[in-house]
Amino acid sequence: MRFLQGYPKEVKVFLIASLINATGSALMWPLVTMYVYDELGRSMKDAGIVLLVQALGGIAGQLLGGSLYHKVGVNRLIVGALALTALSLFSIPAASNNWHLFIVLMGLFGLFNSLSLPAIQAFVGFRFAEQRAELFNIIYVCNNIGVAIGTSLSGFLGNYMLSFVLNGVTSAVFAVFFFFYLRKVGTASPDEQHLRKQPQHEQSGWRLMGHTRIYLFMAIGSMFLLIGNSIWNAGVSPFIISEGWPKQMYGFLWTLNGILIFAAQPLVSLIKRWFAATSTAQMTASAVFYLAGYAMILLMPSYPGLLLAMVLATLGEMLISPAMPSFISDHSGHSAPFYLGLSGGIGAVGRVIGPYLLGVQFDSGGLAPTGWLACGMAVLSVGFFGFHAYINRMSRTLERDAA
Repeated sequence: MRFLQGYPKEVKVFLIASLINATGSALMWPLVTMYVYDELGRSMKDAGIVLLVQALGGIAGQLLGGSLYHKVGVNRLIVGALALTALSLFSIPAASNNWHLFIVLMGLFGLFNSLSLPAIQAFVGFRFAEQRAELFNIIYVCNNIGVAIGTSLSGFLGNYMLSFVLNGVTSAVFAVFFFFYLRKVGTASPDEQHLRKQPQHEQSGWRLMGHTRIYLFMAIGSMFLLIGNSIWNAGVSPFIISEGWPKQMYGFLWTLNGILIFAAQPLVSLIKRWFAATSTAQMTASAVFYLAGYAMILLMPSYPGLLLAMVLATLGEMLISPAMPSFISDHSGHSAPFYLGLSGGIGAVGRVIGPYLLGVQFDSGGLAPTGWLACGMAVLSVGFFGFHAYINRMSRTLERDAA
């Protein structure tokens, strides 16, 4: 971890806390589909409905989180959202015999969990403005080390309810951490503190939404990627169960994902240096890697094929995850929390549509139809990310000519 030596202690403490929280989250999220399909004995269509409700809550949370950042304050917003996330998770075991209550609680979990996401991203963008591009990537890497640990443990715990409770514990610990952390380090960089002292001409949400170049086409591209990425929960997961393979084999796919996110950083750095130097180019390249991964599932519907598909999709994930918040933070200034929440909310529509669409596809024809649908979604993503890069490049050219 020598790459962290150049960062202050407050950054390192934040990264450790994020890793612990990500570990707890990873204990639960890969198992939701399996819990509904295996433990409750319901169809993949029902599992898709649960994920749909959770994603609807997530959309509302992203939009609210971005809009409330400056109105409520970062401390209240993040700490409150994490505390409510923990409460919703602690309530899930009580709903194990009540299908409708379980769906409601999963929706509330999606709402509260997503409420904190744009706030945390905006906090990083404001508080560490000079290093935010690097930090978005490092936070992403550390979080996914936690995902690798959590998904490995999830396969061995063998207890769905325990996974929910442990996730609640880590969310509660993260809330307590942020309560004291934000009081100690503050919430803004010196530049942002200076900006806050200046008169602010706040624009309405509708006015901000009119600046489509900043967020719209990028967000739609992300939405299509997330539709296709539902193949892992709504296609690969039930495929592994239907083939009679051990459940740990599904957990290992996500362990591989987490390991690659850390170990393949040099490769991703080369990709960025050779043909994806800008954040917009990284988004387009990401969609191409996702497309290659989904195509591999179609070409090799076997466990080695799934492993190779995960490698390709992970490279795509590594390119896009830091690129989107970095682009918005660089191009939207004081309004970054709003655009982070708005783009996240639009992208999360993919989590609403994807599980249900691919769940129906799997119920009707198995893994192959889900693979074809995922490939189609990735092609659309390439198109929207490419258009996003084009209009921003044209905008910069026009600004230079006008100057």
